[in-house]
Amino acid sequence: MKKFYHRQLTSLLLLLLCAFSVQAQVQVSGTVTDATSLESLPGVSIQIKGTQYGTKTNEKGFYSLSINTPSPVLIFTFIGKQTKEVVVGNLHTINVALTDDKRNLQEAVVIGYGTTQKQEVTGSISAISSKDFQKGNIQTPEQLIVGKIAGVSITSNSGQPGVGSTIRIRGGSSLNASNDPLIVIDGMPFSGTGINGAPNPLALINPNDIESMTVLKDAAATAIYGSRASNGVIMITTKKGSSGSLKFNFSTNLSVSSIYRKIDIMTPEFFRKYVDSLGTPKQKALMGNANTNWQNEIYRNAVSNEHNLSISGSTKNMPYRISAAFSNQSGLLITDNLKRSFVGINLNPNFFNNHLKINLSARGSLTKAHYANQQAIINAVQFDPTQPVYDTASPFAGYFEWYSKDPSSGEITLNGNAPRNPVSLIRMQNNNTTVQRSYGNVEIDYKFHFLPELRANANLGWDISKGDGLNYVAADAGQAFNTSGQNNKFLQKINNKVGEFYLNYVKAIPGIRSNINVLAGYGYYDNATTNYNFANFNAKGDTIKGSVPNFPFDKPRNTLISYFGRLIYTFNDRYILAASLRTDGSSRFAPENRWGVFPSAALTWRVNREAWLKDSKVLSDLKLRLSYGITGNQDGIANYSYMAIYSVSTNASMYQFGNNYYNMQSPAAYDNGIKWEQTATWNGGLDFGWLENRLRGSVDVYFKKTSNLLNTVPIPIGSNFSNQILTNVGNIENKGIELNLGATPVQNNKWTWDVNFNLTYNNNKITNLTAVTDSSFVGNLTGGITGGTGQSVQIHSVGYNTFSFYVYKQVYDANGKPLEGVYEDLNKDGIINQKDMYRYKSPAPRLFLGFSTQVSYARWTLGTSLRANLGNYVYNNVASNFGVRRSILNPLDILNNSSTDAFKTNFYNNQYQSDYYITNASFLKMDNLNLGYDVGALFRNKAKLRVNATCQNVFVLTKYKGLDPEVNGGIDYNLYPRPRIFVLGANLEF
Repeated sequence: MKKFYHRQLTSLLLLLLCAFSVQAQVQVSGTVTDATSLESLPGVSIQIKGTQYGTKTNEKGFYSLSINTPSPVLIFTFIGKQTKEVVVGNLHTINVALTDDKRNLQEAVVIGYGTTQKQEVTGSISAISSKDFQKGNIQTPEQLIVGKIAGVSITSNSGQPGVGSTIRIRGGSSLNASNDPLIVIDGMPFSGTGINGAPNPLALINPNDIESMTVLKDAAATAIYGSRASNGVIMITTKKGSSGSLKFNFSTNLSVSSIYRKIDIMTPEFFRKYVDSLGTPKQKALMGNANTNWQNEIYRNAVSNEHNLSISGSTKNMPYRISAAFSNQSGLLITDNLKRSFVGINLNPNFFNNHLKINLSARGSLTKAHYANQQAIINAVQFDPTQPVYDTASPFAGYFEWYSKDPSSGEITLNGNAPRNPVSLIRMQNNNTTVQRSYGNVEIDYKFHFLPELRANANLGWDISKGDGLNYVAADAGQAFNTSGQNNKFLQKINNKVGEFYLNYVKAIPGIRSNINVLAGYGYYDNATTNYNFANFNAKGDTIKGSVPNFPFDKPRNTLISYFGRLIYTFNDRYILAASLRTDGSSRFAPENRWGVFPSAALTWRVNREAWLKDSKVLSDLKLRLSYGITGNQDGIANYSYMAIYSVSTNASMYQFGNNYYNMQSPAAYDNGIKWEQTATWNGGLDFGWLENRLRGSVDVYFKKTSNLLNTVPIPIGSNFSNQILTNVGNIENKGIELNLGATPVQNNKWTWDVNFNLTYNNNKITNLTAVTDSSFVGNLTGGITGGTGQSVQIHSVGYNTFSFYVYKQVYDANGKPLEGVYEDLNKDGIINQKDMYRYKSPAPRLFLGFSTQVSYARWTLGTSLRANLGNYVYNNVASNFGVRRSILNPLDILNNSSTDAFKTNFYNNQYQSDYYITNASFLKMDNLNLGYDVGALFRNKAKLRVNATCQNVFVLTKYKGLDPEVNGGIDYNLYPRPRIFVLGANLEF
């Protein structure tokens, strides 16, 4: 009986325990996503608070967990995201969106030949990820970071489709060598060589494939690239595949471009009144009966579209991403069009338990373009507005042109002093080009099994381009009437190769609280071009006299060989020493001057890791940086500058040999001792962050000095050479301050507000230009203008900015009107001559600023980007050339329109070198205004859709009265207008 009761009691207790267990067990499931992108997050850790039990999300961000703990709380953690706790209660489905953790995010930054953590950076480096790129119809990679980084000025060269930009990092350091930065894509350094038929080599790179861009600015960051990095380095990292399920991403946009501003010229009505009031009977008779707005005739609203498709995922141990894109962009000028196709593949397999990694990146592009004749832009300003576009009696394909006809012979003579019909210039020219490009690299990285701290890395890259085209002008077109048209073709091929190898040893030594990172490598860079020379033909196929080339092709080539090394030593996780050394040998210099040595050194103190600050709840980051380094420059000069070069003389006397006559060979001036241009840079920086990096930023102060300038200087008259020679003479200094500020004033489950601001002050000065002191040397003239034969309005002079304007000081009357031909006698000698010219202002801004902000609420996102340049000046060559009364009532049997400047100055004759035409062109531009909405999950959670609307070039605030205050080089003439663009886009991921 006792045993019976014992069994019954045991059974009852087990039943109660089972019942309690069943009652307390809860099954919970859900998905975890990124709060910003709404993408699923694989590998998120979900733990039951107070226990060791939990799970992780799968490749789709899904999890499922059984819980038998009373009052359970789930903890969601993921690297780089804020930890989130959720009370389960009666919930069975819990979906969580994790936001970025500014405090714990260990952001990786790309540097030369590797990566490092942002907190361990020793040089001046700025990184921008894809989520912070400029939005909208982005045609070239550099446009993604316009206004985003202090010290980086990016100016689009015009509004032409696919056109390039002028990129300056901390100002220009050279006068004749290149001032462009080195571009490195996935470890593949580009030569920067342009290809015929493409206005910008970067236009052959798909911006949609780019994941991040990192700018290396000071010598400590760039010297590892030696002679190629005097002007900074832009590191581009493309998007890669990742582990997880197969993903498709499709994006598309439709855009409409419209002209934002036109040059202010006389209307047909005002033009008639002016000619009627002042013109002679003969000039009045020249007026037509039409009312033509020539600018309206050549411009249009342009419709463009772009489509991108990518497939990414992973097969076993090989992540992959394949992409394809097509864009069809029309320009503001009628007939202007650019079609581009892109394909790309990234394969990133790893073997032997991640000891061997291979990165294969291969991309190709095909561009087909029809380029409109841009001479029509300035002709539309000048052409008589009373004349029609078409004239049925015209022998020039029915377009109106200024011509005369001999009554007796019927011979047609074009007026050589008249501009050509702007519409005819465009419609009668077919300038078609095709450019093909393939580039990429294979990077093999092996971590030795017997010594895992040692890695060997080999990088083999290629960049192959082919550009060909045909420019055809009909025989009856006014623009080529005297040559019976044109039928000119071109062909160019480029074959650049890169080979790099380095060893990298990284070792932590806990005993002495140290970490060492040593790198040593070798690089080989070969750049070869083949230019095919063709005779010029007319539209009938006949060779145009004098156009037969002397050689069917030429093959310029240059080679660079490099040895480089770097040491990064970290002590106690707070003191960092970095040093690098690179030697470059270039075929552009004679053997005795071929090699250049470029060292750098940097110190970093992570102040916030000190014992007295590391527990601070207010200070998130505080770091001091100091660096010095030297870089070189040889880009932009000829391949054989140190050698004697002879060319066939085509305008000199011929030598008779028997009954035949032969052209002579003429030598060019050269310096066989020409050597490296060098730039030394000091940089001091402070990085800081407060309140878990909700407020963050950096300040940098720099000083750059360029010596042994590659400079063109005069040579003595009568030396049997041209009057100038390229040699090493002169020095330039750049000094400045950079400020980057970022803040997240609001961040919660619904609202996020980010603000970024940057400011740059830069001032450059020429400190030497001659080998010997010469008080009579005023400088080297530059900045040629249109209108005045051989006239220049800029100069390089010691003690002044590069490209300073060199003009006469205008005198004004009591009413503030400029007096024609009256200038100040600055040297007080009673004579107005070139000795009274002075240096006045510069086209480079002293201060430029960038501002961007983005507000997110639930699924909505609103953002904008603005830029400002302060202290930049522009010479208005349109006004100086056409803004005079003599241009209207032309004595050469034509009438011309004029800009309204003619009535502001009342000048009758051109005053090309008056400082009146140099205008303050400071501006504030809103580059971008964008609105986005996440539609969310579609097709049973198999797809996600985001739609957006963007306006680019929203407004410009400036006192400058010309077409656009942002003029590269500072001389405004014939600028293709930058359009205002409205974009509608969508992104579908499934």
